[in-house]
Amino acid sequence: MVQFHEHIITELLEDTNGGLVVTSSGLGLHKLISSLFILHHHSQGCLLVLSATPPQKSSILRNYENDIQSLISGEVPNLPSEITFDLPANQRLALYTSGGILFITTRILIVDLLTHRLPTTAVAGLVILNAHSLSDTSTEAFIVRILRSTNRSLYVRAFSDRPHSMVSGFAKAERTLKCLFLRKLHLWPRFQVYVSQDLERDPPEVVDIRVPMSTYMIGIQKAVIEVMDACLKEMRKTNKVDVEDLTVENGLFKSFDEIVKRQLDPIWHTLGKRTKQLVSDLKTLRKLLDYLVRYDAVTYLKYLDSLRASESFRSVWIFAESSYKIFEYAKKRVYHFGRTDSGKLGLSKTVSTKKRKLNDNKKDEVAQQCRAVKHDIVPLVFVCLIDQSTSTETMVVLEEVLEEPPKWKVLLDVLMEIQEERDKQASSGEEKDHLGDGDDNGIVLVACKDEYSCMQLEDCITNGSQKVMCEEWEKYLLSKVQLQALPKRNAKKAKEPKGFGVLDAASEVSKRINKDIVGEDDNQKHVDVGGSVNRKGKGKKKKGSAGENCNNDVAPEDDAMEGGCLNEVFLRKHDLGLDAESSRETKKLPPVVFYALESDKKILDILKPSIIIAYHPDIAFVREVEMYKAENPSRKVKVYFLFYEESTEVQKFEASVRRENGAFESLIRQKSLMMIPVDQDGRCLGLDSSNEPQSVISQNHVTRKAGGRREAEKEMQVIVDMREFMSTLPNVLHQKGMCIIPVTLEVGDYILSPLICVERKSISDLFGSFASGRLYHQVEMMSRYYRIPVLLIEFSQDKSFSFQSASEIGDDVTPNSIISKLSLLVLHFPRLRIIWSRSLHATAEIFASLKSNQDEPDEVKAIRVGVPSEEGVVENDVRAENYNTSAVEMLRRLPGVTDSNYRAIMDGCKSLAELAMLPMERLAELMGGQKAAKMLREFLDAKYPTLL
Repeated sequence: MVQFHEHIITELLEDTNGGLVVTSSGLGLHKLISSLFILHHHSQGCLLVLSATPPQKSSILRNYENDIQSLISGEVPNLPSEITFDLPANQRLALYTSGGILFITTRILIVDLLTHRLPTTAVAGLVILNAHSLSDTSTEAFIVRILRSTNRSLYVRAFSDRPHSMVSGFAKAERTLKCLFLRKLHLWPRFQVYVSQDLERDPPEVVDIRVPMSTYMIGIQKAVIEVMDACLKEMRKTNKVDVEDLTVENGLFKSFDEIVKRQLDPIWHTLGKRTKQLVSDLKTLRKLLDYLVRYDAVTYLKYLDSLRASESFRSVWIFAESSYKIFEYAKKRVYHFGRTDSGKLGLSKTVSTKKRKLNDNKKDEVAQQCRAVKHDIVPLVFVCLIDQSTSTETMVVLEEVLEEPPKWKVLLDVLMEIQEERDKQASSGEEKDHLGDGDDNGIVLVACKDEYSCMQLEDCITNGSQKVMCEEWEKYLLSKVQLQALPKRNAKKAKEPKGFGVLDAASEVSKRINKDIVGEDDNQKHVDVGGSVNRKGKGKKKKGSAGENCNNDVAPEDDAMEGGCLNEVFLRKHDLGLDAESSRETKKLPPVVFYALESDKKILDILKPSIIIAYHPDIAFVREVEMYKAENPSRKVKVYFLFYEESTEVQKFEASVRRENGAFESLIRQKSLMMIPVDQDGRCLGLDSSNEPQSVISQNHVTRKAGGRREAEKEMQVIVDMREFMSTLPNVLHQKGMCIIPVTLEVGDYILSPLICVERKSISDLFGSFASGRLYHQVEMMSRYYRIPVLLIEFSQDKSFSFQSASEIGDDVTPNSIISKLSLLVLHFPRLRIIWSRSLHATAEIFASLKSNQDEPDEVKAIRVGVPSEEGVVENDVRAENYNTSAVEMLRRLPGVTDSNYRAIMDGCKSLAELAMLPMERLAELMGGQKAAKMLREFLDAKYPTLL
């Protein structure tokens, strides 16, 4: 364990109430928590771990298992367990009382607390991860409030390694401390004295390699930044967002979307389509900058093609002044067009060219002559356009460039350099000194951003970069053919092409591949892109002149390529130095393991590499490497950083360091100015655990009654469906002093009284329920079983209190309008009541008002509502009394039957057949008048028309 971890643990143990710890990313938070687990003893009670992600959970457990191996001589603590919904209540209770360490979800824990399945005195403490995501309405705050109210000795230790998230919004850190009833904030940045001393005592050897970008990559980056700056200027013109936040540097991070979204959410419905599209465009442009330095040229071009197809009509950035450069330079990295005169590449200005189209037979002949030896070789087809007016032959050439990422070559060079150094050390006897502690396995760890980059780099090292690029190019061309072959609606008749393009080349490649698959010989040797025999057998590259093979990259075994094909087709492959490529294949490379940073797995302690290559540098991974070296001081660690010189990759890395330091400086200032109440540790909470002020309704007592003496207040009860604990409304209701009863409901989400049932819908859920038809069924069930069915439409407090702007509301009923759908729903269910709530706290006040003159709900009846028995009859049907719902719907549609008299008719007769036999006087009595009875009688007695 590093020393600054010991200091953090000491500070936490000094305060029995707990504390909030904020560290820099990558400083071994999972190891710190596993060390705290070692100090826990089962006699203290159970330790509950909340809000842990699966990678965090696995990393903590792995470190905990490694730590307890040193305690074999003494008492070995029990391994942590995980509580899921699969465990029955009695097994969960046994785990709670065992005093062990338990990983548990907030939803299971809050339900067990409210149903008293978990004795609060059996809990020693809580460990809460990802504290930056907490708020005063989160379920974690709900849990802490309940436990604090009954367990005075409980400690709460919350952790976060995202300091920039702790400064978002107003007084985020202070509000987090308040909702967890904590008074101590512990800040541990990278520049803290103890941290710096530990990590800089014996730092790893660092080699910073700056790779120059290609000319086209520089052009694309410059164009994207110009387009992004233009979009930001357009955003500033709206006067809707803070100008200080709208910078290109902020636009490089994902948090930029959160900044803009937080500012625009309250007025989102008032924004025009152009402003909304600008927000989406900035996200797209950030991806373009990221993908430029992450992926190869063909993959990048494929992504641009998908953007052109999906966003061409609505995007703003595509129509910016510099956007055409992005597409143009991306194409030039993959292919470009040219012309040749008499077989020489170049543009002819003296010879007049008269283009003519090749007929189908000619194209087939060209494709047949240019058939490659194997379909894994992708020579690009260039069609010859012959000028008949002169003796000079002119050809249009589509030349493949297939620009490789510059980092690929540098990575291979670094790996070969590593192997050469190891060979020299092995020959000179310095290997033991190099290994340090003597257990080096020789693995070279390459850290990439994502899994796709890992697989591509592995393929590049195994098969050669040239073959990887050709395979990507072939996939790109085949995808073009498949896209063109898709049926198009209302497609006009295609015009005859006037030249040769990428789609023509893709079609020829597709035809050639199909012919090769059918006619290939099983005994023929596989030939790779460079002309050498595939990995199954070693062989030398065979070189031929242009007159023999039309391309010196193709093996001479293909007889179809010989003789006269220069006048028809010109095959020109990009040449990246075949001799250098073959030398890489012959040289031995060290064992390489690729690691995806986005997987968030901690593998340094598992693999224990001595050489690490940061192919995509990340600030959190850099800190992990520093921690790895500090924990293994005897091991020599060498780190290579591969940066694109003068790229946004460097700018983003440096900006992430500045942003983290700025976040900690802001937290340090906030900590010095915090006004923390003395009773914020939760020790002053009453048994009711409600710290909300008395509502206005309860204050309006009639003072004449009993001399102004206040009556004993009856606790309000609300029956809540289990699924509703995914939301934060139960927490707010509990804050208002209501008793929450969690059960599984078949009908409704909240039962306020025996008469009132509430179905809660957020805005997104409301739209989804209308689209799926689920809302109609839910309202129908509530109307059947409860006298007052209520649809609660709940808005977010930080968003606008409206569905759409007034200008978007039409006069007519339209199927796509949410207002029209709501109107039709109310017309179909007249007893349905709709409540519009501005926020969670407004909903709690509304619930209190609705319950003021109502009886408390019956938990047993609420559970049985809507649940069929074994005989198929609904038990304890509160409203329908086991009526035939289809017959009831038919009755309500009969002439003279209204909402005011259909219940009396149902009470007066048992079936529609009995209703048809009732005399006129009895009908008038049940229906409340002669007019309605006469309308029904005439309808029932009317003759049915028959066919003659």
